[in-house]
Amino acid sequence: MALRKGSSSVALSGWPSEVQMNPTDVPGLEVKLGALVVLFSITLVCGFAPLCLVRGAGRCNVDPEMHHKVVSLVSCFAGGVFFATCLLDLVPDYLSGINEAFSSLGITLQFPLPEFIMAMGFFLVLVLEQIVLALKDRSAGHSEERRALLVESSVQSHDRNGQRYSHHFHVFEGLAVGLQEDSQEVLEICVALLLHKSIISFSLALKLAQGKLRRAAVVGCLLLFALMSPLGIGLGIALTETKSSPQHQLARSTLEGLASGTFLYIIFMEILPHELSSPQNRISKVAMILTGFAVVTGVLFIKM
Repeated sequence: MALRKGSSSVALSGWPSEVQMNPTDVPGLEVKLGALVVLFSITLVCGFAPLCLVRGAGRCNVDPEMHHKVVSLVSCFAGGVFFATCLLDLVPDYLSGINEAFSSLGITLQFPLPEFIMAMGFFLVLVLEQIVLALKDRSAGHSEERRALLVESSVQSHDRNGQRYSHHFHVFEGLAVGLQEDSQEVLEICVALLLHKSIISFSLALKLAQGKLRRAAVVGCLLLFALMSPLGIGLGIALTETKSSPQHQLARSTLEGLASGTFLYIIFMEILPHELSSPQNRISKVAMILTGFAVVTGVLFIKM
């Protein structure tokens, strides 16, 4: 094996000189698979932690006020990370990819279709969530356990301070990871998802464990929740690893646009409004949002 000094390409002995390998491209699939495993594992660990606290000790040893403050601040930090990742990384790559796909197919757009696709991703989650909420409102006469399962695990839960955590269709978030072709971008989006899903998993499990649900039902909810993003990553991997063509690139970019719309929904309909609507720790929350945004901005600046 010969390494050319001053170049990032590696020439392999026995291969034609034209065949070169960029080291940053080698671990792409491995990074995605690693992200899939880590995302699933960390989500489960954060979900099972409250079960040990509540069921193991017979009572919750977590100070509710401190728990709410820490979760709120970390959620604000995650909101800043999501905002920067979506606006500065995910959306520009999506727009570049889909415009390239249209150019390859010889299509000239007279309508802002790429932006429309992102809007459809936003409205897709909005409509599906409202449908489930409408079904929940009609299920008021169900048994206490069925009602707890529907309200707490499917869509949203409210803690004692009125904070809402939405639990919707996270498969689209994972899809954004699986569709990326750059390893560093995979890691950036995965970190944002880890922060977001860990907070939700911990809070969801804590609420369910404090209720009257059976342990098997709580574990089932956590497993289902933890599997959504890895499922999306797997779907994205399947799309990116298949034979590339302009039509394939267009389909991949369309899904990436829908995932970008999902990110926008999480930022502007889930994280920021529900955190900033509470009067507690307003300055600290804003500081954490700006910190999360600044961290991702710094990483992207260094990468350039």
